[in-house]
Amino acid sequence: MGPLQGIKVVELAGIGPGPFCGMLLADLGAEVVLVDRKGGSLPFGAQPKHDLTRRGKRSIALDLKQPGAAEVVLRLVEQADALIEGFRPGVMERLGLGPDVCLARNPRLVFGRLTGWGQHGPLANAAGHDINYVALSGILNHGGHRDSAPSIPPTVVGDIGGGAMFMALGLVSGILRARETGQGQVIDGAITDGCAVMSMLIQGLRTQRLWVDRRQSNALDGGAHWYDCYQCADGEWISV
Repeated sequence: MGPLQGIKVVELAGIGPGPFCGMLLADLGAEVVLVDRKGGSLPFGAQPKHDLTRRGKRSIALDLKQPGAAEVVLRLVEQADALIEGFRPGVMERLGLGPDVCLARNPRLVFGRLTGWGQHGPLANAAGHDINYVALSGILNHGGHRDSAPSIPPTVVGDIGGGAMFMALGLVSGILRARETGQGQVIDGAITDGCAVMSMLIQGLRTQRLWVDRRQSNALDGGAHWYDCYQCADGEWISV
């Protein structure tokens, strides 16, 4: 049991931030139904049974391109508080599962969309991955030593921080609003935007001229001897 007990969420299978967001909500007690890809596979040859983001969820397998599949999802939507999807812009509409259709079935639904670049704009239909979102937001530039390439945070900054965490907060906020007003809404989450928001501490320091845009030159990026990593005699590393 958790604080979201009684909340019902439909999650359309994807990779990265969507599954993690659904996992967070399930961990907090929500009932999450995963609409899995029929015969689908996970990246890097991973096996679904080892996918930790599936914990606490129930699932059904559907080929959403087949006749009648959209209706199955819409029947789930009728009973749901929220939906999570991470397709490229326009995919849900082509499947007959766009926000207008889903909200017509359930006006209280909070429809969560997660993309890298947002639903509109010059990059909306471009391919992208975590490293691209973190780079365009400016965060990638601040990691690593000054004479080396930027260090790559393994998905935790973009997909998880800028994507899943912001979407989870947006969905819960939308659900609270829907319970007051009876009206759902669309939560449009762009991972790049979330990453940019996460840099507010740095941006605040920059406006005070307390941060310079050169790696390993600031108090919080390894520029201070008391905020860095050092290799020990046994070959392992210690953070100070």
